[in-house]
Amino acid sequence: MLSLFILQSILAIASFGRASAFWKGFNLPAQLPSGACKTQQDWARDFAVLQSLPGHFTSARLYASSDCNTLAEAVPAAVASGSTLLVGVWTENSAHYEAEKQALVQAVQQHGTGWLIAVSVGSEDLYRGDTDAVTLAGQINDVKNMLHGLGAANIEVGHVDTWTAWVDPKNEAAIKACDFVGHDGYPYFEGSSIDQALTAYRQALQKTRDVVNRVKPGTWVWITETGWPVSGGNFGVAVPSKPNAQAYWSSVACEAFQDAHTFWYTLQDYSSSPSFGVVDANFQPLFNLPC
Repeated sequence: MLSLFILQSILAIASFGRASAFWKGFNLPAQLPSGACKTQQDWARDFAVLQSLPGHFTSARLYASSDCNTLAEAVPAAVASGSTLLVGVWTENSAHYEAEKQALVQAVQQHGTGWLIAVSVGSEDLYRGDTDAVTLAGQINDVKNMLHGLGAANIEVGHVDTWTAWVDPKNEAAIKACDFVGHDGYPYFEGSSIDQALTAYRQALQKTRDVVNRVKPGTWVWITETGWPVSGGNFGVAVPSKPNAQAYWSSVACEAFQDAHTFWYTLQDYSSSPSFGVVDANFQPLFNLPC
């Protein structure tokens, strides 16, 4: 008997066509490596780089809506380039949360929803212990109602968190509120060797899927963050390097892009340690990206 996920994948392929069954893209921060906020021109460059990479990526995940005027600057560039966005709304601090919602409202009112893939209410809040599942579920439903009032009830609203948060029974209320569940998993941070990274990635993803399909059958699990660093310190037997990042990309990314909506971490972060970016300061690939 086919699993629920396989049946969902077949339906997705039937609906969208094999070549475009899943959204695939990268996580993009609202700030440049210097710390300055990105302008519309900076966002346009990011989207152009994504589309120029092997695989022609036309989607991206943004963490915030109001911070650095993210949507005000990014959405016009996305619309102009034909890119689509998974948008984040930060939940912590009531004033910040309201500002995030208002920025999303303004973007939808000005640009419609053709650019909007979905909305993630919060990111790894449960993992950090910054909120509880019941409070988060209320905020997810709040954003759903807001979008409904804008005539955008078709836009899915969910939450992004670590796989360890999703398998915790105390967080089931959040799963029940989600239209989709965003799964973050890093074998590197689990101290996995690169030889075991694909297995660790698959095991964590399956654990999330098993819990989600039990708690809220039919809910899709999206891969919202994963990657392997090109530089930085070792984490157990996990070693950052370009060859290891290449191996992780070839095994995990090339599988994930055919398996689920996937947003890789990350496009560029050369000033960070560990650094997970796939392009350097000149936006040139650091390793081979074709699948």
